Amino acid sequence: MSIQDHNTDTAPHDIAELSGMIHRITYADQASGYTVARVKVSGRRDLVTVVGNLMSPARGETLHMRGVWVMNPKFGSQFKVSHHTKVVPTTVLGIKKYLGSGLIRGIGPKMADRIVDRFGTKTLEVIENEIDRLTEVGGFGLKRIDMIRSAWDEQRDIRDVMVFLQSHGVGSGYAAKIFKTYGRDAISVVTKNPYGLTRDIRGIGFITADRIAEKLGIARESSFRIQAGVIFVLSQLADDGHVYAPRELLISRACEMLAVDAHLVAQALPVIENEREIVIEDIVSKLPSEGNAGKAIYLTQFYRCETQIAGRLTALIRSPKSIRPIDAAKALEWLSRRLDIQLADKQILAIRTAVEQKVMVITGGPGTGKTTLINAILRIYQKLGIKILMAAPTGRAAKRMSDATGFPSATIHRLLAFSPANGGFQKNDRHPLKCDLLVIDEASMVDTPLMHHLLKAIPSRTTLILVGDVFQLPSVGAGNVLNDIIRSGSVPVVTLDRIFRQAQKSRIVINAHRINSGRMPLWDPPAADEPPSDFYFINQEDPEKVLDLILELATHRIPQRFGFDPMLDIQVLTPMHRGIVGSMNLNHRLQENLNPGDGDLVRGGRRFRCGDKVMQIINNYEKEVFNGDIGIICAVDHERHDIVTRFDGREIRYESADLDELALAYAISVHKSQGSEYPVVILPILTQHYMLLQRNLIYTAITRGKKLVVVIGTRKAMAIGIKNDRPQHRFTGLAERLAPTVGTYG
Repeated sequence: MSIQDHNTDTAPHDIAELSGMIHRITYADQASGYTVARVKVSGRRDLVTVVGNLMSPARGETLHMRGVWVMNPKFGSQFKVSHHTKVVPTTVLGIKKYLGSGLIRGIGPKMADRIVDRFGTKTLEVIENEIDRLTEVGGFGLKRIDMIRSAWDEQRDIRDVMVFLQSHGVGSGYAAKIFKTYGRDAISVVTKNPYGLTRDIRGIGFITADRIAEKLGIARESSFRIQAGVIFVLSQLADDGHVYAPRELLISRACEMLAVDAHLVAQALPVIENEREIVIEDIVSKLPSEGNAGKAIYLTQFYRCETQIAGRLTALIRSPKSIRPIDAAKALEWLSRRLDIQLADKQILAIRTAVEQKVMVITGGPGTGKTTLINAILRIYQKLGIKILMAAPTGRAAKRMSDATGFPSATIHRLLAFSPANGGFQKNDRHPLKCDLLVIDEASMVDTPLMHHLLKAIPSRTTLILVGDVFQLPSVGAGNVLNDIIRSGSVPVVTLDRIFRQAQKSRIVINAHRINSGRMPLWDPPAADEPPSDFYFINQEDPEKVLDLILELATHRIPQRFGFDPMLDIQVLTPMHRGIVGSMNLNHRLQENLNPGDGDLVRGGRRFRCGDKVMQIINNYEKEVFNGDIGIICAVDHERHDIVTRFDGREIRYESADLDELALAYAISVHKSQGSEYPVVILPILTQHYMLLQRNLIYTAITRGKKLVVVIGTRKAMAIGIKNDRPQHRFTGLAERLAPTVGTYG
């Protein structure tokens, strides 16, 4: 089998040729194919470092390469590949590495050694034609042979698809997914319209599909390409939080990406709308702070979600309560006797609102008494003997709410009984929730699609209370729902702003409120007669030294001084993914410090080890693990090429194809930390982050720390972020849709 891949322009006099066997894959990006590999070249004593788009090579494969020799200032001499072919190995060593690379489920490195020791260079021929002879190798029973036979047959079935796709720039991991989706029709489907991959195959984006299309000879001005490009740009904007795109912005972005004239994109818009993939709507402002002109372009799913949120929330507000009217004065008097607490004026206002109104928002920062307030409201409603439900977007937030109130709480997905096998959320307008009061905590994290499904399932007579910190970062998903509801003036909002006495002892709380009001945090250590601080700042501007400090703090100083578990209690948060103190490099270095060892299972450039701290990075409804959930790898199976991860006491198995759902979580982005609390937070803030530094990002990061926060960086970087109180604008229409229909709450 020979697979030709990737050609780039290189000066003819620089071209060199090289052949060798892959000894080790240092780094491989599943999506782009960019690989760093160590290759054994005949006649050379030392391994050669090879870099380039090799598209998911396996250890043991022999590569015939063309490219240029380059000198990397940090890593030395490297061979930069511009063109390569792959061949199945023929040597004993090559076959061992090939079989042990994860290609065949049921064969790991040790088993590969034993098989090749028995059959030598005829190993692949034996597996192809006489697989039952594997019984001649110790440890092979009928069950394992059946597993290998099935995996080998699958490889044979997809071989033509693999050759075709890899010759058009697609890695083997995606080739398997494509074959699973399209079966034997894969080649014809992809040939006809490769842009359909972006819709049908998770992980394949427009850039990969466009690369395939180019190799298939599809013209740059093709209607397929332009329509797919418009959808891709809208999807990118949704990933950035936007529910719609202004028409001119969309055309500009699409033209830039597609390298076509604007009139071609403009002509494509009504065609895409006619196919019901987008909705085009006039932007008509009903809020004084907004603009008044232009067209809004929605992906159809987001248009439906946003319009139905507005309609259902309006209907909910206007519907009567399911319970008899509550005398707020008597309820407060009873509460005072029952709980023996002194409520602040804003808390009293919130309780009056909660018993009188159908929908309300409670917002406020740390230490302002949100939990006390929710407890009080729950006790009043509990006294009436009515059905109460509570939920939050994440498992950690739901558990924290349950621990704080004593009432059961669930994730919103579990509350709505999500079931992939049965077509999605089982709780909806046909099968609504059964409750008189629904409390949603961490509501700032709820994005537009999830709020749509939640409101579909709420009975019209239910009272809804949304609780959240509106000063945090908005939801990771598209929309700015809580903020839009508040801006619309359609429901009463109570903002808690008084820091209670107990919280006043916490520098974390004090500094969070100072940052939120635009002031710099308190840097100086507390006086001798004051309690020890829970907030520390280390001044350091050199990124390399910041990295060293993070490693030292997480590995030694904080565990030794404060007794925190470096794996379970300490969380490094960072504004960036790339760079010296970005999450990618931090994860690599922290893994080596906190969980050193070998036996890695490599997937897409990530190395997983038993004991690693990992995060689920997409929602997986079948496994019931969701974006942002953190677990610990408790088993690595090199024979099956899968791992088992423990999330809050539940053990979840990930097969090889699912491993791209996990990422190391020793360090995570601030956005990914939303809804979670950690005993200890370490946060680098440097001027090199200036493009991302915003007040709500720093505020969100600091408020994730429960017992200790350590900021490492410069006062200048902190000042840049705190001064920047204009978070990235999100294009949403929810506030507009709500504003003219209901009330005038301020």
